[in-house]
Amino acid sequence: MKLSDFDYQFPEGLIAQTPILRREQARLMVVDRRRRTIRHDIFENLERYLPRRCLLVLNNSKVIPARLFGKKMRSGGSVEIFLLEKLPDGFSYRVMLRPCRKIRDGDRVAFDRTDLVATVVSKDERIVRFNKMNVLQCLEEIGHIPLPPYIKRRDRPMDREYYQTVYARHAGSVAAPTAGLHFTRDLLKTIRDNGHEIARLMLHVNYATFKPVEEERIEDHRMHAEDYSVSVKANVLIQKARQNGQKIVAVGTTSCRTLESVARTKRLRGRTDLYIYPGYDFRMTDCLITNFHLPRSSLLMLVYAFGGTGLMKKAYQEAIGERYRFFSYGDGMIIL
Repeated sequence: MKLSDFDYQFPEGLIAQTPILRREQARLMVVDRRRRTIRHDIFENLERYLPRRCLLVLNNSKVIPARLFGKKMRSGGSVEIFLLEKLPDGFSYRVMLRPCRKIRDGDRVAFDRTDLVATVVSKDERIVRFNKMNVLQCLEEIGHIPLPPYIKRRDRPMDREYYQTVYARHAGSVAAPTAGLHFTRDLLKTIRDNGHEIARLMLHVNYATFKPVEEERIEDHRMHAEDYSVSVKANVLIQKARQNGQKIVAVGTTSCRTLESVARTKRLRGRTDLYIYPGYDFRMTDCLITNFHLPRSSLLMLVYAFGGTGLMKKAYQEAIGERYRFFSYGDGMIIL
């Protein structure tokens, strides 16, 4: 398949630059694969469209303030360090560095209001090592929320709340599992009260999720691995749902990839580089809740794989025509 098959044109003004302050008031597109229909509603009414007594699966990974702004100790030059992935030694991270051309191996970077220091171990491999292990504690003080580059503003205090799901628990993601941003505690309660069950798993979003697909033949793309974990309690709910014929509704592409990884490996924790594109045989996911994704992205490929290429292309064109809000802070979709 060609990368160009996953391209589409849209007005830049549809890219959501700020969150909807009442999360549940985001718009909701309802796509029915069997009937091949598209309906429009708001996310607050999601429960109306869920399969009877389904199992809703949430990714409870928590976004860390992964952007750091410091100065080189040898010259005073400004440096941005974007943490992507914690490495096994506990001190080191794989990162993005800016401005990369002015950075050398061995450069030490200091940060205001803390004694934290980062040393560039390898500019080519984008690895830095910090002088302490408790970097996450320091991030709460000096870190910035890692808004994606298509949001054309600096992060604000409100982003610490809104670029985070209300059920986030385990710190480690550098991008939000955005399909869950529309849920409120009241909406989750409504879903439970109507006989549905909720399971929580964890996949820490790193560069794998938002790395651009560059290969024209999409089968040649390779995903970076991401850490995931499914508790015994969650797995019991998932297996019970399969045995009882309950539909499993994955909230987001990260929940979907975790479920499908477990279905294939039978491992409840580990690292997954599962890459889903059209032709994939879904084993665990019956319905998918998602946002509207970037053209030519692996996220869009997963959605096309699940919803069907023709129907999803129609859905995206309708979303553009109806002026839905796109990407991280944008509106939602449920594919039945």
